[in-house]
Amino acid sequence: MQVKTHIHAIKIPFQIPIGPQKSIERFVYAYLIYGKDKIYLIDTGVASSEVLIFDYVRKTGRNPDEISMIVLTHSHPDHIGSAQAIKKATGCTVAAHPGEKSWIEDVELQFRERPVPGFHSLVGGSVEVDRILEEGNVLDLGDGLKLQVFHTPGHSKGSISLWLQEDRVLFTGDAIPLAGDIPIYEDVLAAVRSIKKLKDIHGIKILLASWNDLQEGGRVYQLMDEGLHYFQHIHEIVTKVAGNTSQLTPMELCGRVIEDLGLPQIAVNPLVARSFEANLAVRDQQTLLYN
Repeated sequence: MQVKTHIHAIKIPFQIPIGPQKSIERFVYAYLIYGKDKIYLIDTGVASSEVLIFDYVRKTGRNPDEISMIVLTHSHPDHIGSAQAIKKATGCTVAAHPGEKSWIEDVELQFRERPVPGFHSLVGGSVEVDRILEEGNVLDLGDGLKLQVFHTPGHSKGSISLWLQEDRVLFTGDAIPLAGDIPIYEDVLAAVRSIKKLKDIHGIKILLASWNDLQEGGRVYQLMDEGLHYFQHIHEIVTKVAGNTSQLTPMELCGRVIEDLGLPQIAVNPLVARSFEANLAVRDQQTLLYN
């Protein structure tokens, strides 16, 4: 789907296995920025997504060999899954925040430290990070296009968002939670601060997230507010369920919180449980919104 003259979005469906013959249907977006002679790819989807990405590039009259850089918003499987294959096929460079480098370059390390269901079916393999991106860095894409890097941790420690000022387009990866969706984060206070940082960017016309469809106009900032209040709502439920004791196991706590949030029981898993443990780490703070 063409978003702007230079920007294209590819919606990539995938499945997360959760048991025998059971899986969760998900999707993730990868984004292409077309320069005159080069293409920049933001995230790569899951393993084998290069087929879908290359087909799209060809259908729009370009060549996959023009992909000169992959910019990874973070290291999770649905974002780095086909990075290895795309780099092998095109010879492009790979750029990411230093906080994500180790998990991108050693996916087995990531699996040991953050096992997720179906991990090896989602990730094609490790890939070397050629360029480090940090807060304030600017990528010159040519044709007057410049991509500014914002470090937006919370979902993961090295998550980044990207601001294409010329088109007033913000790419946020997974930095902004979708209210009512399954919550996954590592540091809830950092996540809140990251959204506030993005809210301070004036004049955003289009928001391109990884797990939500295109948002534009006033809906952009509204979505950020909804994300902030979702974090606060989760925090209140976690602290209420946990009470003043530590008698609940992480999975027991997760189950009760998921029930109170009205989410399906398939959301009760160790990854979500770790998210709620991040709330317990700051349980003495009644509100997260003023930090």
